Amino acid sequence: MTSLLVLGGARSGKSRYAQTRAEAHGGALLYIATAQALDAEMEDRIARHVADRGPRWSTRDVPLDLPAAILADAAPERVLLVDCLTLWTSNLMFAERDLDAETEALARAVAGATGPVILVANEVGLGIVPDNALARRFRDAAGRLNQAIAAVADEVQFIAAGLPLQLK
Repeated sequence: MTSLLVLGGARSGKSRYAQTRAEAHGGALLYIATAQALDAEMEDRIARHVADRGPRWSTRDVPLDLPAAILADAAPERVLLVDCLTLWTSNLMFAERDLDAETEALARAVAGATGPVILVANEVGLGIVPDNALARRFRDAAGRLNQAIAAVADEVQFIAAGLPLQLK
């Protein structure tokens, strides 16, 4: 495995699947976290995720500059697990970054990574059309990002009810 995109809905098991795949690879494990602890609930969620990963893992917080982090940290002997692209998209939107340019930069970084990279993302386009412009913009940006990363990833898995379905 060189690059793997793991897609799924909320609580589908995608992060657990990605972590299991990373740990099976052997070698060093680096978790690249895009979440920001902006409230107590998110602080608790992040703490639980850190505890679940255990001592084999190192963690790097990267809320915005994900392409640069992938290029800097990728190595044949280390697996990078990026969780998650959906939060990264919302971070970019709130920072008023150019979503198309950031998407292109991330796709280039994944394609050019010198070691294995696993990326987790929510599939947010399976529900109803959101009733407000910001939510529609977010859904569309997340969908375009998922398509761009799926195009360059060596493997794509869709997770539903904890079960993987290979898409690519």
